[in-house]
Amino acid sequence: MFSRDTWKEIFETIQKNKLRTFLTGFTVALGIFIFVTLFGMGNGLNNTFAKFFGDDATNVFFVFPGRTTIPFKGYKANRRIEFENQDLEDIEENFAMLMEYITPRIQRNALVTYKEESDNYNTRAVGPAHLFAEKTIIMKGRYINNLDVKNRTKYAVIGRLVERDLFLGEDAIGKFIDVGGSVFKVIGVFQDDGGDNEERNIYIPYTTRQLIEKNTDKIDQIILAFRPEIGYAGAMAFEKKLDAFLRDKKYISPADPNGIFIRNVADNLKQNQQFAGVLQIIISAIAFAVIISGIIGISNIMVFVVKERTKEIGIRKALGATPRKVTNSILFESIFITTISGFVGMLIGVFVLAQIGGKTLEDDYFITNPYIATGTAIFATILLIICGTIAGYIPARRAAKIKPIVALRDE
Repeated sequence: MFSRDTWKEIFETIQKNKLRTFLTGFTVALGIFIFVTLFGMGNGLNNTFAKFFGDDATNVFFVFPGRTTIPFKGYKANRRIEFENQDLEDIEENFAMLMEYITPRIQRNALVTYKEESDNYNTRAVGPAHLFAEKTIIMKGRYINNLDVKNRTKYAVIGRLVERDLFLGEDAIGKFIDVGGSVFKVIGVFQDDGGDNEERNIYIPYTTRQLIEKNTDKIDQIILAFRPEIGYAGAMAFEKKLDAFLRDKKYISPADPNGIFIRNVADNLKQNQQFAGVLQIIISAIAFAVIISGIIGISNIMVFVVKERTKEIGIRKALGATPRKVTNSILFESIFITTISGFVGMLIGVFVLAQIGGKTLEDDYFITNPYIATGTAIFATILLIICGTIAGYIPARRAAKIKPIVALRDE
C-alpha cells in the first residue's frame, strides 16, 4: 500500500541522495525535452511545406510555352512557342469534363502613379477564374468579371500594399491610377496569404493588356484547374493528355523537353509532402532514440541505487520487511522522480518551442511555427515513465531477493 510512511521514506531518501536524484531526474527531463523540441521542429518543417503550397490552389496546372530544341513535322528547332486566346477555347472544349476553370496570365512590370506617389509594380492580366487559382481575398470592391474581359475595360484590382503605398490611407476604390502610361480605374482591393510580394500585384483584364499591346491575342501562360474528384491518379493522366494535346496543336516533338512545360501543383505537393513525411519519420526516430537512451540511463542509475542500498535493504529485511515492500520502496521512488522530471522536461520543451518560432527561424531554417500536439507530448512522457518504471522494477526485484545475511556482508 502506498502509505504516508512510504512517502516519508521516499522524501528522506531523496534528501539524503540529492546528487543521485538530480542525475536521474536530469536524464529523464533531458530525454523528454529533446524529444519534444525535435518533434516540434519536424512539425514546423511540415508547416513550411503547407504554407508554401497553401497560397495557391492545389488542383491546378501552370502551362508555360518554351522554345523547341528538336525539328518536328517540317518545323525547325529553336522555334519559340506562343499561346493564344484560341488555345484557351480549344482546351476548354476538349477537356470540359475534367476541368473546373481556366485562365490566362500575362505578366508585365510597370510604373504605377497616383497623384504624387509612384512605384514599380508587377501587373497580371488575367481572367475571372484567376481569383480561385491564387486564392485571392477581396477586401473591398470586386474582382475582374467576364464583362470586363469582353468589353476590355480599363479596370484594376490592386493589392493591399499597393493601396497603402500609393494612396496613403485614402480609399482607393473609384480612383484612377496610371499604369505604364494607361489610366485604370480601381474597382477592388485584395489581400493574399502569400505575403507582401503577392499583395504588391495589380490585376487587370487580359484582353485589356492585349489591346494595349497592339491588339494582340498572345498570352504568357495558361492556368487551369482539374476537378478534385478525379484524384491524384486522374490529375496525372490529365496532365499527360493535356501535354500531348498541346504538343500536337503546336507541332512540338513528344521527345522535346523544352517545347512546353506543365507544372502540376498536385504532383509537386505530393512529392514535397512525402519528403516532409520522411524527414518527420527520421526526426521522430532520433527523438525516440533519445528517449531510449534516457531509459537506459535510468536503468543504469537504478542498478547503482540498488547496489548502494544493499546493506540498507539487508537491515530492513532482517527487521521483517517483505520482498514486496522492498520492491515497492525502490520502485515508487523511481516512479516519483521519473514522473516529476518527465513532466518538467515536457513543459520546458513546449515553452521553448513557443519561444523560438518567428521570422528568422522560418527564413533561415524553413521551420514555421514549430509545435507538438499536447497528446503526443503527454504520450511520450507517460511512455518514458512506464519504461522508467520497468527499468527500475528489474533491479528492485533483484534487490528484494537478496538474503539479509548476504546483504549485511556487502561492502
